[in-house]
Amino acid sequence: MARIHVLGAGTPTPTPTRFGSAFAVEVAGEKLMVDCGPAATHKLVKAGLWPTEIDYIFFTHHHFDHDIDYPCFLLCRWDQSIGKENQLQVYGPNLTESITEGILGEDGVFAHDWKARINFHVSQKIFENRGGTLPRRPPDVLAKDVGPGKIFSGNEWEVTAAPAEHAQPYLDSLAYRIDSPDGSMVFTGDTQPCESVVNLAADADVMMCMCWDDQVLMDANGEAPFQCGTIGAARMAQEAGVKKLVLTHVGPHLSEHGPMEKGIGDIEEIYDGEILFSEELMRIDV
Repeated sequence: MARIHVLGAGTPTPTPTRFGSAFAVEVAGEKLMVDCGPAATHKLVKAGLWPTEIDYIFFTHHHFDHDIDYPCFLLCRWDQSIGKENQLQVYGPNLTESITEGILGEDGVFAHDWKARINFHVSQKIFENRGGTLPRRPPDVLAKDVGPGKIFSGNEWEVTAAPAEHAQPYLDSLAYRIDSPDGSMVFTGDTQPCESVVNLAADADVMMCMCWDDQVLMDANGEAPFQCGTIGAARMAQEAGVKKLVLTHVGPHLSEHGPMEKGIGDIEEIYDGEILFSEELMRIDV
């Protein structure tokens, strides 16, 4: 059975219950993450998973609420390793390669950390006590900038990307579809309703869709362009024929009781599948 762990169900605005975007996925015996927003590494552990178990990351785009914990995850996964883990593979739109190099490269902003842990005798002993064998090697991550199309094939699962309309021309954005014998999952990332994401999500079992706020408010305050609100998410899900719509990237207003129930009601008038209002650390079986 494929499973999605909601690590980040919020936006750039921190609240006591949600902040940023991040998801962990278990599929065909492997584990991956989609985005790596605020505190994603800590939330991953709270969800019962461990950084060294994650072998793949797929970034939808590089706004900070989707990637700010990436340095923490990279360093934590490497620090907790014993040198026998699979190489981490990271895919995302333009900037994925340069950000990774900027974090872990020989002259990266955190090079001082891994160099100290490789050379300091106490750090070496901790590494050996954990099960590692000296000499300890520097972090080794395969990072790749990708665009639309099939971008990865794993053990009985594959990932396809499509353009998402969000922050162009300043940032490229992608939506992802993961297909396996256990079902299909779509992660819209941040996007306005658009044909490319609808086509990607056709007949999917689950669509994790951005839903920033009540559509009426977004239309009135000018926040509707390049984002999905309640009606936009409902229309995309209905047009794509997805079986389950999971509302993610939910803003502070829509997270409140009252607006939440109204929003779900508005969606139910358009979309006739199952609706889930995501909460952090929620587990969703596909």
